[in-house]
Amino acid sequence: MSEQTVSIAGLFVHPLKSCARIEVPRALVIETGLEWDRQWMVVDEHGTFVSQRDEPRLALVRPTLRASDLMLRAPGMLALHLALDAIERQAEVQVWNDRVQAGDMGDLAAQWFSDFLGRRVRLARFDPDVQRVSDPRWTGHTRALTAFADAFALLVVSSASIDELNRRLAEHGAPAVGSDRFRPNLVLDGLDSHGEDWLDRIAFDTPEGAVVLRLVKPCARCSIPDVDPQRGELDHAVGAELAAYRADARLDGKVTFGMNAIVEEGVERWLEIGAQGHASIRFD
Repeated sequence: MSEQTVSIAGLFVHPLKSCARIEVPRALVIETGLEWDRQWMVVDEHGTFVSQRDEPRLALVRPTLRASDLMLRAPGMLALHLALDAIERQAEVQVWNDRVQAGDMGDLAAQWFSDFLGRRVRLARFDPDVQRVSDPRWTGHTRALTAFADAFALLVVSSASIDELNRRLAEHGAPAVGSDRFRPNLVLDGLDSHGEDWLDRIAFDTPEGAVVLRLVKPCARCSIPDVDPQRGELDHAVGAELAAYRADARLDGKVTFGMNAIVEEGVERWLEIGAQGHASIRFD
């Protein structure tokens, strides 16, 4: 393996699964990824998660983290305030194939989201005592945890990959898009386009010690990159463009963009914008 120096150009948390992100200057690394990331989730009447795949308007729900609560705003809605440290009752929810215990945020939150989406839903909170384990076929001997993310703790993309996509979109007269289409936690500088595909581990230097992330699986893409996060509506330019050049043999030809990552070292340490990391490159 060889090494390459990278730096963190963007750092993001998505407190509510499938809702808008928050750009942060620094984030605490926890076992499930970054603190506050994918800690809440909208569920249907059966407890199954609801995402932008079937409700693109979730992209319009914009969170603000404050000292003691999470404030949510959405078009046509009064602000909703959620306590950071409380739930109203226990619940059981489903994320893909995982059925886990969680907290229910109560009737007010349920009514807020039901009114906004025009269907009966509730809001769940991840239970920190639950250990939701990522697929060992990709993580190997590391017992990697995640919260309400699809499958892994973190998602990593490079700014060069976004630039390359925008170059291709411009060739076809389509507008540029931001990294928010892909919902990453880390956006990296210092790589060629899709150079993240070939990274193995990244060790970031922090004052508390190293934070080591291992990139374990290409991120297969569904319809969410086609959701315009400013309008909460589908367009199809991004998906069509990705299909033209991002079929990935590692996932039997599925379209991929970015890499899923797990935390190998550095829990309770902080990542910051501008932090440099030493990335090992694999050649398989």
